[in-house]
Amino acid sequence: MFGCAKSPGPAVTNTAEPPSIRSIDVVKATPQPVTIAAGESGDAVVAIQISNGYHVNANPPTFAYLKATELEITPADGISVEFMRYPDALSKTFAFADKPLAVYEGETILTARLKADKSAKPGPHNLSAKLRVQACDEAVCYAPGELAVSMPVSIR
Repeated sequence: MFGCAKSPGPAVTNTAEPPSIRSIDVVKATPQPVTIAAGESGDAVVAIQISNGYHVNANPPTFAYLKATELEITPADGISVEFMRYPDALSKTFAFADKPLAVYEGETILTARLKADKSAKPGPHNLSAKLRVQACDEAVCYAPGELAVSMPVSIR
């Protein structure tokens, strides 16, 4: 009996509850590197990938109680945000809503117009950003979530 280990019991699973889904589990954000000359402006692009079978609310959302998809970039190192541009939404009908909702599905692109001050130091910078999303499927909307995003910006 030396060297024998007691085998663990069978795995216990609870099949009564569906798996817990969080909005941030079905959305990925991929920022694209951008180069801006000091004293100039340039567009920073963030590609958003929404898993099949899900959507996120557009910006602006159809109803005030729905949480819009929103990218918030923290200015730093002489780089500021002039404005955000959100894509045109799809209009989709869902069983849980009385009228079609403005949503994003699949891949969509968010664009931020960044401004580099004349005094911005040349070289690489990473701006901190937060992507707020509320994901839904055909039947239900999930709690809103927030993804941390690092925006790669190079100043020349």
